[in-house]
Amino acid sequence: MRFRVPRRPLPGQDASCPDGGARLSAELTAVMARARRRAVRDGDRQTDTAHLLHALLESDPEVRTALGGAPRITRLLGYLVQRSIGYGLRWQGTVEDFGALPGATGTRDGLSPVASAALEHARERAARRGEDRVRGVDLLAALVAAPRARAVEVLGRAGVDTRELADRLGTDAGDRREDCTVGSGGGGG
Repeated sequence: MRFRVPRRPLPGQDASCPDGGARLSAELTAVMARARRRAVRDGDRQTDTAHLLHALLESDPEVRTALGGAPRITRLLGYLVQRSIGYGLRWQGTVEDFGALPGATGTRDGLSPVASAALEHARERAARRGEDRVRGVDLLAALVAAPRARAVEVLGRAGVDTRELADRLGTDAGDRREDCTVGSGGGGG
């Protein structure tokens, strides 16, 4: 059975970025598309931070290098593949929002509120560096800045110390967010 995926512009595909932030690189735009396809294939309503992490691991050599050697990447990919048949089932039908808004069902762009906030945080991070394009490591840094995100849970299960990773990625102390609130730019996952 083939599922028809509605064609929507992906975050970062628009040539303009109205808030003055950085746009997604071509590679990261492809990562976003891959993450969305994975979410649809898994039967999830939204693309969450674990989908983003999975797509980054599959596509971005710089992200794989940041996360360590082959054994760790293999372990991470194993956890991520299991999400549709194992522990990830508890995530199905739920919104990754961590209290963003009561009754929140997601964002216009098909991302969970936490994933959307992480993407915005990655844009801000790239802009602070003076870059006009967001790279995969910017998104990875935004994901680990959200300690209760699904991606961080997966990283922890694979033995990744996300605080140490955040330090290596140069995540500012102010970047670590305990909660994600839509509209605050928080990157809760």
